[in-house]
Amino acid sequence: MKFELTILGCGSAVPTLQRNAAAQVLNVLERYFLIDCGEGTQQQLRRFRVPYNKINHIFISHLHGDHFFGLIGLLSSFSLQNRRAELHIYSDKRLQEIIEFQLKVMNSRLNYPLIFHHLDREPGLIYEDRMMTVLAFPLKHRYEAPVTGFLFAEKEKERNIKREMTDAFQVPVAFMHRLKKGEDFVTPDGEIIANGRLTTAPPAPRSYAYMTDTLFRESFAEYVKGVDLLYHESTYGNEFADLAKETFHSTAGQAARMAVLAGAKHLLLGHFSSRYPDPAPLLEQAREVFPNTDLCYDGAIFELPAVKRG
Repeated sequence: MKFELTILGCGSAVPTLQRNAAAQVLNVLERYFLIDCGEGTQQQLRRFRVPYNKINHIFISHLHGDHFFGLIGLLSSFSLQNRRAELHIYSDKRLQEIIEFQLKVMNSRLNYPLIFHHLDREPGLIYEDRMMTVLAFPLKHRYEAPVTGFLFAEKEKERNIKREMTDAFQVPVAFMHRLKKGEDFVTPDGEIIANGRLTTAPPAPRSYAYMTDTLFRESFAEYVKGVDLLYHESTYGNEFADLAKETFHSTAGQAARMAVLAGAKHLLLGHFSSRYPDPAPLLEQAREVFPNTDLCYDGAIFELPAVKRG
C-alpha cells in the first residue's frame, strides 16, 4: 500500500555536482508516475533503483529545459529495451512537436505507442483509474512557458467488513457491497444496525501536490487544500524576494506560506538555485513559518504511511 516519492533531481536551471535537474517519481500503490524529466533523469532512475520499466505516465510541468531535456533520451532507451507498453505524456501541446521533430531528425521511431495528452490553462482532471486521480492546475511563470501544477490523490476506499458482527446480525452476503459503501443494515424485524457497528473505516486517502517554477499567489492554495505532502519550489532565499519576483519564482518563505494557506501537513522544498551549495538556510527560513518542512536532495525518499481512522 505504498505512497512514496523519490527525488531524482532538485536543482534548477543550472545543474550542480550536488543536484540533478528536476525529476521525481511517485509510487502510488505500485503505479509509477514520473514528474518532470530534466537532463540525466534516466541515469538517476538507475542510480536510485527505480523500476523505470513500470513508468507508464509522465507529467511535464512546462517547457523549460531543466524540466524536459532528459525526455528524448529516456524515450529512446525505452525503445532500445524493446518496450511495448503504452506510454502517456501529459504536457504543453508543443512538447509533442518537439519530440516528433527530434525523432524525425534522428530518423528514428519508437516501437511502443506514445500518447500525448495536451494540457490547457484550465484546472481539471487529467488522469483517473479505480484507485486514484490526478488533477492539473495553472501556475504563474514566464509567458513563453506556461506552468502546470499537479495534485495526485488516492480515492476513498471501501469500508472494511467486521465479519464477526455481520455474522451475528445475519447480514446477507448480497448486502455486503452496500455495507462497504457505508449503508446501514435493516434487519427483517425493522431494527436499524448502524454501519459503524458492522464495518471499520479504511485508511485515510493520501495526496501529493507538485508546484514548481511559479510566482507566489495566495489563490493557488485553493488547488491543494488539505494536501498531505506539498512540494513547492524555493529557488531563492527570502533575501532575494525581488529577484524571485523578477524571474517568476518563489522564496523559501513564500513556499512555507503556501503550505500554511493550503493547510498542508508536510512541505518539501526544492528547485534550488545553484547559488546555494547548501540550501540549509532556506530550510531555516521556511521552518520559521511552517515547522514541518524538509529539504529535497537527490535520492531522498518521502513515504506517506497509511493512517487508520476510527
